[in-house]
Amino acid sequence: MLLPTCLVGSYPQPEWLIDREKLSKQVPRVRADDLWLVAPDKLEAAQDDATILAIRDQERAGLDIITDGEQRRESYSNRFATALDGIDIDNPGTVINRNGRPIPVPRIVGPIRRRRPVELRDVEVLRANTDRKIKATVPGPFTMGRQAQDDHYGDEEAVAMAYAEAVNAEIKDLFAAGADVVQIDEPWMQQHPEKARRYGLKALNHALDGVNGIVAVHLCFGYAAVVRDKPSGYSFLPELEQSMAQQISIEAAQPKLDLKILRELPSKIIVLGVIDLGDMTVETPQLVADRIRRALDVVPAERVVVAPDCGMKYLPRAIAFAKMKAMADGTALLRRELTGH
Repeated sequence: MLLPTCLVGSYPQPEWLIDREKLSKQVPRVRADDLWLVAPDKLEAAQDDATILAIRDQERAGLDIITDGEQRRESYSNRFATALDGIDIDNPGTVINRNGRPIPVPRIVGPIRRRRPVELRDVEVLRANTDRKIKATVPGPFTMGRQAQDDHYGDEEAVAMAYAEAVNAEIKDLFAAGADVVQIDEPWMQQHPEKARRYGLKALNHALDGVNGIVAVHLCFGYAAVVRDKPSGYSFLPELEQSMAQQISIEAAQPKLDLKILRELPSKIIVLGVIDLGDMTVETPQLVADRIRRALDVVPAERVVVAPDCGMKYLPRAIAFAKMKAMADGTALLRRELTGH
């Protein structure tokens, strides 16, 4: 299909599942069990129900590739990052976040190892509840390394490579469970470009060693609800042409990105952000089509996937659905224009 549509990953969780007011003030790096509004013995069933609702919303809106909306997660990264051996989750460490504030993070106290698949059941539930293509998302090794306090390795690259081993095993299990696309979230590459150049790309490629399947890498400037002022350009992006991933997922709408930079990724499929998550105004289908058209001056339509800028997790659910539908309708409008049907 020309110009397939999908979410970046997350979709708003229902008010009955999670404390959205409390969630709005944070992007948890450690476990945040106090966010859930459902009793522990009923939580998995409630998350299953929320996942099916998220799937149905995506289908109703007309998306082509479906995610589970990350309904089981407190954040995009903490569920996976805190499920690994070598992490002391009871005594967190501290790092400085994008906004220059100290935040609690996983503390590495021993060798990082994946003792079991973390998101396998998520993909199984997703695969069983839609007949469309599906995408799973995992946090990237570089980002997890930057979001942890290392009290064991004493070497940043060694930390990233250890996380890469865990991510590699996870990705292979997710493809085996039926994922059509697996996305690696690496937003902190944008925040720490020099370190990303020094060892981040190496860790990313190590995470993809021996992987058979379509892999996307998502780089963003942070959730619009948390990061208000965004730069107009990426500090780390052309380097991903050297990655083993086939797709690169970017923000373009809110930061009004100069799309000429996409010429630096000639072999990659671009997952193009066309929905501004910092603006509660719902885009018109015509505006969505115009944003895609601007990219087509640089990248052929055959190499474009259409998506929001980032995860929709922090948006009011009604606005998220309306924006998602506008995205699908605007893409369909342009698709008809390009193909004549």
